[in-house]
Amino acid sequence: MNTFWIALVAAAGLAATGTAVAGGDAAKGKEKAAVCSACHGADGNTPLTPDYPKIASQPADFLEKALRDYKSGKRKNPLMGPQAQNLSKQDMKDLAAYYSSLSGDLKVKY
Repeated sequence: MNTFWIALVAAAGLAATGTAVAGGDAAKGKEKAAVCSACHGADGNTPLTPDYPKIASQPADFLEKALRDYKSGKRKNPLMGPQAQNLSKQDMKDLAAYYSSLSGDLKVKY
């Protein structure tokens, strides 16, 4: 029974820190994000142009799916398609974990 509680507390701690999201490692994602920052900004909130999305604080599963769809061609963009081709599944998970862990200034419109 004690093992259960220890595991539960450890899992909650990992979830709270945002360092491991759905198999992604935010620290490794940060190391891989240099190319992304050229268009989306170093903080994920200051894109080069208004046409590029703010990706900081987006849900990790959304970001990972977007990258998978760019890689497969299901989602089309002349810049993102080629960038996603160079990413492994783990790269996508790591980048998604990193950007989802950042503070964002996205506003929800009702």
